Amino acid sequence: MGFMNAFFLICASFSFFTGFAIAGNYHIDCNIGVAYGTQGDNLPPPSRALDPLQTRVRRFRLFDPNPDLLNYFNSTQGIFTIAIGALNKDIENLSKDPNFAKAWVNTNIVRYPRVKFNYIVVGNEMIRTNVSKYVLQAMINMNSAVKQSGVPQSIKVTTVVAMGVLGVSYPPSAAVFTTDSIQIMRGIVSFLQNQGFPLFLNVYPYFAYASNPSKIRLDYALFNTTDVVIQDGNLQYKNLFYAMVDSLIWAVEKAGGSNVEIVVSETGWPSAGNTAVATVEHAKMYINNMITTLMKSGTPKRPEHAMRTHIFAMFNENKKAEGVERNFGIYRPDLTEVYHVNWPPTASCDIGNR
Repeated sequence: MGFMNAFFLICASFSFFTGFAIAGNYHIDCNIGVAYGTQGDNLPPPSRALDPLQTRVRRFRLFDPNPDLLNYFNSTQGIFTIAIGALNKDIENLSKDPNFAKAWVNTNIVRYPRVKFNYIVVGNEMIRTNVSKYVLQAMINMNSAVKQSGVPQSIKVTTVVAMGVLGVSYPPSAAVFTTDSIQIMRGIVSFLQNQGFPLFLNVYPYFAYASNPSKIRLDYALFNTTDVVIQDGNLQYKNLFYAMVDSLIWAVEKAGGSNVEIVVSETGWPSAGNTAVATVEHAKMYINNMITTLMKSGTPKRPEHAMRTHIFAMFNENKKAEGVERNFGIYRPDLTEVYHVNWPPTASCDIGNR
């Protein structure tokens, strides 16, 4: 098995579609956000954590409808744009009971009229689990509930997939969904295509590298090489992140989603927990090199698309499993930086419901 075959079989990946272009100039400044996890018992209150970020970050992903965070965002007059998650444990009820979906929207959306919600994310990495069969109908019911609620903003309903939804992923243009997920993914992709909604993807080059360091170049995983590492037809890949994203996009296209946008819901690199790979230096390099790369262009398959991307995570969270899982934060709970992020400028941001 060659270097790239091994790498892509280890990490099932993400992709983009040919010919999908956004009108106007390429503009990424307002598209870098943060995934705000709350699995810690020593985290600061939202006002202390977020007030300093108002001039740096305008986009957040919440994993659940956290009332403290929602109350804070409701007080900020729409400065931030929010992707709010519905918990995995609620998916079956959302699927089976439209009234449950209506109650969820009333409790977590309508109650906060000054929050600028742009996405409701139904579940996190639930495809290829025993909950898979409920995800699409849960999304449909949630979308209907949003439309019936009368909220004045356009809110898009989606879900998050993991890299494991791909059965073939190398080269990116050969990517397809696994045989046990293809039927479900075709339904989800059709819904997203028809509604004009995006698909959320979690992208972690760290785990691909850490699983197979003898086959994957560290500089390729860290956006730290100018070498063409993958040549896929006329598409050239110099970083693992873009190769992963483009793999899923090819699979989405083949499932009928030629116009389904991709939003990166999580990506990051741990700063501790694996001394050989997870270091502050590598975490800082990965995130800042990623931002620099995104500022220049989109993926090789969609170079003109300024991809919305959420850095994981806001904090090191001490209630997560020991090891790297606790060490993806940009900040420590005392608000000191784990490493410095070179945030893009946000002064001219007008992100609306993007």
